[in-house]
Amino acid sequence: QVQLVQSGGGLVQTGGSLRLSCVASENTFSLYRAGWYRQSPGKQRELVAHIWPSGTTEYADFAQDRFTISGDYAKNTIFLQMNSVKPEDTAVYYCGYRVGFNDYWGQGTQVTVSS
Repeated sequence: QVQLVQSGGGLVQTGGSLRLSCVASENTFSLYRAGWYRQSPGKQRELVAHIWPSGTTEYADFAQDRFTISGDYAKNTIFLQMNSVKPEDTAVYYCGYRVGFNDYWGQGTQVTVSS
């Protein structure tokens, strides 16, 4: 299976920006729907944003006006640009992609937003 390696997490102040990256070991994001998800302690993993091979995107309500998902398919990479972050954005963020009904995930990266 394709390996997904994430980077870009860390500590950021409220109102700041962060960019997460997810690099696939081979051509992936031009073929399959991919996305970013997040999970906070005691909560379900939730959608942040999806991106399709066509470039079509969709966002969770909390992400619609602040986050941007994009892809550089030639580099087998998708990104999540996070702007105007809030403390409630604190979570482990995962990239993933779907093949049929099977989901595949990166290792996750912690994003912590300080007040």
